[in-house]
Amino acid sequence: MSKSLRKQRLSVYLDPAVMRRLTEHAARRDHSRSLVAEAAIESFLSPDAAERQEAAITKRLDQLDRRMTRMERDVGISVEMLAVFVRFWVATTPALPEPAAQAARAKASERYDQFVAALGRRLAKGPKLRQEITEDVATPTD
Repeated sequence: MSKSLRKQRLSVYLDPAVMRRLTEHAARRDHSRSLVAEAAIESFLSPDAAERQEAAITKRLDQLDRRMTRMERDVGISVEMLAVFVRFWVATTPALPEPAAQAARAKASERYDQFVAALGRRLAKGPKLRQEITEDVATPTD
């Protein structure tokens, strides 16, 4: 016949404010003060509780860091793409006389609407430009 392990009694002195908070918390949770105090002590003494919390925070920070790195890369690609386009456009587009400029503006508005529609389709189905550009593009060295 083996004896079951019984809980041991512990007497502690608590500040009245702490005792009031313990009593209120136990009442809200419909638990005994002893049970709440035991859970609090167990949590305080648990060596892995802080480690689990630190691991969770570290994991989340690592995810955020990877997302930020991807965002920086994507913004860099976007800026370079825009710069290349603007240089090309400025270099290849001649100035037009005024009567032709009005017709060109009307045509440009139509073409812009087509561009926005095409961009919307591309963004909706992919692949994205950033996925087509490899991470390790070799830069020429002089």
